[in-house]
Amino acid sequence: MIFDPTLITERLGDISNGLLVTLETWFAGVAMGAAIGLLIAVLQVFGGAWLRALLRLYIELIRATPFLVQLFLLYYGGPSFGLELEATTAGILGLGIYGSVYFAEIFRTGFESIPKGQLEAADCLGITRLQCIWRIQLPQMLVLILPALVNLVTILCKETAVLSIITIPELTMVMTGIGSETFAFVETLLVLCVAYLVLIELSSRLGLFLERRVGRFLQRQST
Repeated sequence: MIFDPTLITERLGDISNGLLVTLETWFAGVAMGAAIGLLIAVLQVFGGAWLRALLRLYIELIRATPFLVQLFLLYYGGPSFGLELEATTAGILGLGIYGSVYFAEIFRTGFESIPKGQLEAADCLGITRLQCIWRIQLPQMLVLILPALVNLVTILCKETAVLSIITIPELTMVMTGIGSETFAFVETLLVLCVAYLVLIELSSRLGLFLERRVGRFLQRQST
């Protein structure tokens, strides 16, 4: 079968809208997941035993269940508990919850990598716990966990394809819809693969750029 580019060019408007929705849900999901994950990590490190146990249960529950199942429960099962969400809102919330546990584990390992002597010195100097986290621990740990964060962000980008299951008009839903209308599944799936390849490659390049910038900054600081 010969690739027919007109099937794509004639629907560039729909494809652009789908790509925009994908980017919006991806960025919003990453931002929500990172914020929730950071809060969980802080509570795990500095909270009490019961709180840590509850958070560990939450983390293991989310990690042990597929994202697709979580999405179904949130969107289709939510009304049974009085939670009625629009598809896009449910998708962003689901992506944020799913990513939060992985962000939490990354941040937790980053916190634990900071020598305890620094925290003890901060206590002696009268630095509050919040100031210690913001000014001492976060700047150091972000250097160590940056590669893991970039990897997680790219994974969440690919997970946005699952959002088409709950009728979010993102790129995957748009391209499969075009394929169903025209029976040109080869063309549409190839374009879909290329689009995600470009997004992932750009994310990886940005991560490498940040790593190099951070590395040069640390070298200047040490000299």
